[in-house]
Amino acid sequence: MMVPKIVQFLIILYLFTLTFASMEEAIALLKWKATFKNQTNSLLSSWTQSSNACGDWYGVMCLNGRVSKLDIQGARVIGKLYDFPFSTLPFLEYVDLSVNNLSGTIPPEIGNLTNLVYIDLHTNQISGTIPSQIGSLSKLQNIYIYDNLLNGSIPASLRNLTNLSILSLYQNNIFGSIPTEIGYLRSLTYLDLGTNSLNGSIPTSLGNLTNLSSLFLNGNHLSGFIPALLGNLTSLSILYLQENNLSGSIPEEIGYLKSLSQLFLAKNSLSGAIPEEIGYLRTLSYLDLSTNFLSGSIPTSLGNLNELYLLSLYANKLSGSIPSELGNIGRLVTMYLNINQLIGSIPDSFGNLRNLQWMYLHNNNLTEKIPSSFCNLMKLEVVYLGRNNFRGEIPQCLVNISGLEVLKIEDNNLGEDIPSSICNLTSLRILDLGRNNLKGAIPQCFSNMGGHLEVLDIHQNNLYGTLPEIFSNGSVLRSLDLHDNELEGKIPRSLANCKNLEILDLGDNHFNDTFPIWFETLPNLKVLSLRSNKLHGSISALSNENMFSELRIIDLSHNAFTGNLSTSLFQKLIAMRTIDQTAKVPTYLGKSGERDYNDSVTVSTKGMEYELDRISTLFKTIDLSSNKFEGHIPSSLGDLIALRVLNLSHNRLQGNIPSSLGSLSLVESLDLSFNQLSGEIPQQLAGMTFLSLLNLSHNHLQGCIPQGRQFSTFQNNSYEGNDGLQGFPVSKGCGSNWTPETNNGDYEPDDEESNSEFLNDFWKAALMGYGSGLCIGLSIIYFMISTGNLKWFVRIVEGLEQKIIMRQRKKQRSQRQNKRRKNRI
Repeated sequence: MMVPKIVQFLIILYLFTLTFASMEEAIALLKWKATFKNQTNSLLSSWTQSSNACGDWYGVMCLNGRVSKLDIQGARVIGKLYDFPFSTLPFLEYVDLSVNNLSGTIPPEIGNLTNLVYIDLHTNQISGTIPSQIGSLSKLQNIYIYDNLLNGSIPASLRNLTNLSILSLYQNNIFGSIPTEIGYLRSLTYLDLGTNSLNGSIPTSLGNLTNLSSLFLNGNHLSGFIPALLGNLTSLSILYLQENNLSGSIPEEIGYLKSLSQLFLAKNSLSGAIPEEIGYLRTLSYLDLSTNFLSGSIPTSLGNLNELYLLSLYANKLSGSIPSELGNIGRLVTMYLNINQLIGSIPDSFGNLRNLQWMYLHNNNLTEKIPSSFCNLMKLEVVYLGRNNFRGEIPQCLVNISGLEVLKIEDNNLGEDIPSSICNLTSLRILDLGRNNLKGAIPQCFSNMGGHLEVLDIHQNNLYGTLPEIFSNGSVLRSLDLHDNELEGKIPRSLANCKNLEILDLGDNHFNDTFPIWFETLPNLKVLSLRSNKLHGSISALSNENMFSELRIIDLSHNAFTGNLSTSLFQKLIAMRTIDQTAKVPTYLGKSGERDYNDSVTVSTKGMEYELDRISTLFKTIDLSSNKFEGHIPSSLGDLIALRVLNLSHNRLQGNIPSSLGSLSLVESLDLSFNQLSGEIPQQLAGMTFLSLLNLSHNHLQGCIPQGRQFSTFQNNSYEGNDGLQGFPVSKGCGSNWTPETNNGDYEPDDEESNSEFLNDFWKAALMGYGSGLCIGLSIIYFMISTGNLKWFVRIVEGLEQKIIMRQRKKQRSQRQNKRRKNRI
């Protein structure tokens, strides 16, 4: 049958129109491609004028000759979104430009894509605000613009997108409040506004989104209460509100969310008890209420959560005992109940948690013995029981938990011997039993653990006897802390097998040995503490060039070492000779990525004893005090420019203070007291701008005290016992203007000296008793306020605080030693 000519003409005209239209769209896309900074992009090499845009171009699909879909996700495009031809692609329904390197803003012309159903721009560098014109895209169902650099507020025009099912804007810099208009989006099933800078309260209108299955508002600055109307969201499966400033109680209406599988409310300021209704959420698999101010007891109803995989209640104010009903949660894998005020014992029912892998109960007030049912937990990998009041012995049956990697029971009242069965834990990486009352000898069988044990911490116990030769070839031991025990004898030479050893603390024991020169075979050693032992002899010249090159802390104080200070030792301390200028955030010693153990060490600095819970990579110290070293201070010490603390006090050192010490500009504490040093104080020391404690007392120094900078802050006690010193603060002048300090004649002490004298009297009065100390204290406060001389008062208080702390530490150490003697008997 003949087709009428008019029909033929119309068909030809239609095909011509389609061809022309698609050509116009192709040219527009080619112009956009021409703006890319990487023109040689292989994925878009098919975009050429000579090829068919609808059939040959990568990521382009057409309908009736018009571009309807553009998907170039991950095509490594580097360009500007603003140059995209929004106005030339009116039939575009689907666009995915995600995971590229597109920058610039979203232009208002996006409103021309009136057929758009799906837009994905996530993981780019798009900045600026979300244009209000996006609200005119009434067919839109999915919006993904997360992981960009958007700012500004969420436009209220989104209320017009009544077909919208998914809105994902997380991880941007969007600020302002959440518009109430979002509550009009009744088709919404997924809403993610997390990790932005949104503030204000959670709008109650969100309670209208009854089709919503996932709601993410985490990581913002939202405040106010959690709306009770969220209980209307009966289809909700995931609710993330953590890391905000939400306050008030958790609404009991949460219990209406019968489909909920994940509930995260952590890191807010929520108070009130945990509502019993949470225990009605039978489909819940993740429950995180940690880091709030929740109080009261743990609801027994949580034992109904049979599908629970994670239970995290740590860092709250929960009290009472742990409900035995938690032992019914058979699928539980991770339990965080730490950092609360829980009391009582670990329930025997916990032996039913056969899938438990990570248990955190530390920092509570738990008591009694560790139950034997604990050993039924065959899948346990990490156990934190530290900082409680557990007593009794370490269960022998722990050997049943063959996959145990981390066992921390520090800071408890455990007694008896260390069970040899621990040696059979063939996966154990970290064993921390520090600060207990363990006694007996260190088990010889520890030698079997060399291939897997990385950390052994048994400090502050009552262990006695010799340290056995337990360190075998191939040992992976990284940190060994045995300080503050009653160990004696020689330091075992088998430690030389621990080539990975970084932290070695054998301080506060009774080791009787010479300096282990074979330490030079430990290339990674960063901390060495042998303080307060019975070590003796000289430190001979060191031969190994790389010996101690990583050492940051060396503490040999309170021993009986003799001879000259080892110049060769100081020359090998490479880590103390360089300052890291690149560090932007604090870093600490330890295995990279290790979260289960923080290396610690006890040091003396600024006249006080501290335990560093974490060891900063910037903290570098040498303490050789309270020995019998003699001879001169090596000038090579001045090369250790990264030092923070240098203590050579209470030795027999002679000669001048080397002027090279003035190069130690980072030193905060310098103690050379109680030696036989002579000559003048080098003027170069005035350049030590971080110096806050200086003690040169009880030497034979003479001449003028350097002035300026930190030296103007030091008091008389920094220089006492040096009769030949002149100048501030020991006298009013220096040289021809010198006025000697004497109690005869007309000389009157200056303010600093009066302060020092009164400080001594004040200490005596305050430490005699609380009653008299209080009266004197009140009188002094009145006098200070009336004269305005508060700085003087602050110095008195600081001095008093230091003296009290030192006395308390001395008393505590004496009590521990007496207790050990009693236990030994």
